[in-house]
Amino acid sequence: MLDEGHALKAQGVDVVIGYFEPHGRKDTIVKAEGLEIVPRRKVPYRGTAFEEMDTAAVLARQPQICLVDELAHTNVPGSERTKRWEDVQVLLDAGIPVVTTLNVQHLESLNDQVRDFSGICVRETLPDWVVKQADEIVMVDLPPQALLNRLKRGAIYAPEKAGQALQNFFKESTLVALRELTLRQAAHEVDVRQDAQKAAEVHGPASGKDGPAPVLSPAETTDRILIHITPNPATAALIRRGRRVADFLPADCFAVFVHGESDFRDMPAAQRETVERHLNFARNLRIETRLLQGKDAARTLVEFARLNGITQIFLLRPQRAAWSTLFGRNLLQQVVRLARDIQITIVAERRREKPV
Repeated sequence: MLDEGHALKAQGVDVVIGYFEPHGRKDTIVKAEGLEIVPRRKVPYRGTAFEEMDTAAVLARQPQICLVDELAHTNVPGSERTKRWEDVQVLLDAGIPVVTTLNVQHLESLNDQVRDFSGICVRETLPDWVVKQADEIVMVDLPPQALLNRLKRGAIYAPEKAGQALQNFFKESTLVALRELTLRQAAHEVDVRQDAQKAAEVHGPASGKDGPAPVLSPAETTDRILIHITPNPATAALIRRGRRVADFLPADCFAVFVHGESDFRDMPAAQRETVERHLNFARNLRIETRLLQGKDAARTLVEFARLNGITQIFLLRPQRAAWSTLFGRNLLQQVVRLARDIQITIVAERRREKPV
């Protein structure tokens, strides 16, 4: 990112650093020299002043290009926005292009895959649609052994922190898996953009503020995915799976919760809060949500699927017996019986791992 900033500046472009995090790395600090840095904003929290990007100051400065590090970063409580990508969106909406950085493990749709091979649940994520609106994506590839050598000689973290990292997320097996995941993701992005370019050549370029046209127009999209929402915490993984499949097809995507009572507020408070959290999570991933009322959850779900041309239904098969009665085995059997002409994908609940 900093190299790109210097290259743009050499071309006469007005470039500023909105935020970058050197982590005490001397080579990174040297790379920032010669580039204008917009002073950070101090945010008080629990008696300490934290520094975040001053979005208002960048807007007032009006650069031609702004460099913003760590796109998936979560802002300290008390900030105007929760996530740094939301700050970046404000800059983009104001017409200021942004060059930013992101690690592959921070893509929301990959969260469960990363947890499976690393044993660590990455908490700082951002929706895939944020990355998909980028004009250009550059994959920075470094062989795992080269990265491990950098860690061991203290080029990334201080020695005590480097040793801890080598025992956790920076194991060679995890780095190899992350690299393979990055290569697959990059290949997918290339395919999507090539298809979009071909579609534009056939149908003409898209117009409007929402960016490039999708590969298929709504009339041409044949797949439609329905994700069944339940109070089970593992539903978040189901939502990610459904969203990722929808992106790959591509397909329209719905998240649906079926409530037996006429008033959603009649649910026990804890369950209602969990369902609302899942629905909000789905909306954040740009999934259309629905609240349905029906005593027979399976029949209500399948009727909605037929009325809306759903081709795939994603259901959760939980491990715990308590959920099997309400939203598990009985519901699964009924949906499979009623929706014989619709593809059913059943995703098993997996054990939860330690966060990072």
